[in-house]
Amino acid sequence: MPRFKLKGVLERNALADLWNHTLSGISSVYGRLAYLASLRDPNSGQYRHHGLSTVFGRDDSIAAMRRSHEQIFREWLKLPLSGKTSDLREYLAGLEEKPAVVASNWLQSGYCSTLPPDRATRSQKAQFQQELEILLQLLKNASSAGRSSPGSARSA
Repeated sequence: MPRFKLKGVLERNALADLWNHTLSGISSVYGRLAYLASLRDPNSGQYRHHGLSTVFGRDDSIAAMRRSHEQIFREWLKLPLSGKTSDLREYLAGLEEKPAVVASNWLQSGYCSTLPPDRATRSQKAQFQQELEILLQLLKNASSAGRSSPGSARSA
């Protein structure tokens, strides 16, 4: 694959470029995790990013995405539950759909199971799945409670 580089614009390696030009622009840890997971082809398990591969080559770009995915996943796991809650809320606030709608869809679709990196251990994946499902259920329930509580109805 051809390699080209605009002088002074790109980083020296795929990992630095990915972090400095893409991941640093995503404010939440969960957002970075979801982004990196979305770059993994569900058919092959390989990461794909056309721009990164064009500039740095396929192998270097795949290694950078895999390493970043694993690092962000570990970072999420280390957050306290309160940190995970606020981080997830920040991510959901940037979506078009209401958080409760997203939470409900994610719980039904099994989307959460697609986010951990392949090399995550079974216990890491279980921790991630359980905590995220709890947070999503809380968001969903909080929205339902808000709609049914007295005084929550809007005046016409």
